[in-house]
Amino acid sequence: MRKLALMFSVCALALSAPAFAEEAKPAPAKEAAKALDAVKAPVEEQAKTSRGSVTIAGKAVAYTATAGTLTLRDDDGKPTASMFYVAYVADRAKGGAERPVTFFYNGGPGSSSMWLHMGSFGPVVVKTEAPNPAKPAPFQIVSNPDSLLDKTDIVFIDAVGAGYSRPLIDNPGPKFWGVDQDIDAFARGITRYVTINNRWNSPKYLFGESYGTTRSGGLVAKLQDQGMQFNGVVLLSSILNYGVRSPGFDRIYQTYLPSYAVTAAYHNKLATKPANLDAFLKEVRDYANGPYAAALAKGTDISEAEAAAVAQKLSAYTGLSVEFLRQADLRVDLSRFRKELLRDQRRTVGRLDSRFIGIDVDAAGEEPEYDASDVQVSGPYIAAVNSYLRGTLGYQTDLTYFPSAPGVNQAWDWRHKPPGGGRTLPVANTALDLASAMRENPKLKVYALNGLYDFATPFFGTEYDVAHMQLDPSLRGNVRFAYYPSGHMVYLSLDQLTHMKADVAKFYDDAAR
Repeated sequence: MRKLALMFSVCALALSAPAFAEEAKPAPAKEAAKALDAVKAPVEEQAKTSRGSVTIAGKAVAYTATAGTLTLRDDDGKPTASMFYVAYVADRAKGGAERPVTFFYNGGPGSSSMWLHMGSFGPVVVKTEAPNPAKPAPFQIVSNPDSLLDKTDIVFIDAVGAGYSRPLIDNPGPKFWGVDQDIDAFARGITRYVTINNRWNSPKYLFGESYGTTRSGGLVAKLQDQGMQFNGVVLLSSILNYGVRSPGFDRIYQTYLPSYAVTAAYHNKLATKPANLDAFLKEVRDYANGPYAAALAKGTDISEAEAAAVAQKLSAYTGLSVEFLRQADLRVDLSRFRKELLRDQRRTVGRLDSRFIGIDVDAAGEEPEYDASDVQVSGPYIAAVNSYLRGTLGYQTDLTYFPSAPGVNQAWDWRHKPPGGGRTLPVANTALDLASAMRENPKLKVYALNGLYDFATPFFGTEYDVAHMQLDPSLRGNVRFAYYPSGHMVYLSLDQLTHMKADVAKFYDDAAR
């Protein structure tokens, strides 16, 4: 179970690009391609349908579930990949209004959509005990009263190489494993689904999590450029700009500070527990953008007096000792914080959800030996998706369901060409794409959902990325934010899933106007 982070919908904020998802040596693309199983996906599209019903807000919503594949083709019509999806389409009264359709996907990069599928807004969810370890099997897959099926039809899509999605014929996996390559594949898959299901005139939404938000920024711009207009984009646990996380930049330390502070408060490591968490986080944000940013910008030119004052303030916000902060040059890497915060208890905190607690063999080590919030929930989700697809939905295949495409993260091509013919960026920043899409479609709405205890994609980073999209004042009201006392996968806490459903449902209502 160790190092399952690649299976998650996560984008790590490691300081050395391009190994963002975990600290691992890059694997050659051809070796990553060999890791895919030898069973071949079908060129001919598959579709297994079944009927179901889910009760939402006291009303039964009947639906047709389709587990199947979409054959992606290049511009010459040759098949290149088989993209697996599961769609839930609610029954519509004859003559009723055209229902919206939302395309869901996780990140990784190279993750399947099983996390969103089995945990968020589909008709079923697998229950976990977050932030406590999950109970042992058998795991509970239950009807989801917080499904979005009352607002929109839902399509979960697996990235090429993940889930049951596979490259076809002479197309190696790495052909699809890059920022722009992945955007192109999803654009072709969504266009194919819309076409064969006659959904061109439906209101359309994208819902991406983690690296899926990076994808969404580029994908909405690409699809709209091809004539497919969207009503809204939902960004869950967002990361749009990887550039500011490159070595030599200090922004990442500012980005983490509010997340460090709220985590220290949760684990009772502050001298005084904040009476008002919102007010406390505003104070920390202001300090991060003000005195802390100014201090970091001075580098080694900072005076001894200023460095001492900053260390004292950081200690008050993070629960770390002044001595440790001075030794770290006022710059605390994420892995160090996760190890240091509870070192006196011989415990570590999670990365995907800092409420989770881990136990290392070596309490004197430099970084945690694993991510407790990863390994403690992976088992239920992997068991649930395999059981549900093959059992309840009846989809049969000889393929292995890969939670994440083997080797894809290490082989990822991080270059990105933004819209407008600009130069290719060495590291993706699809906030530029999303801003372009909003300028060209002034009705496009964006909703950024954030877990306060998310270290993988901290909420202060999302705020920074959106604030630097250079949106015209007339468009800024099209972006809204929501925050939840949960982690990267907000929906692991089922009470927060209920709150998130209410917020997203209102977003759909507002975006339809």
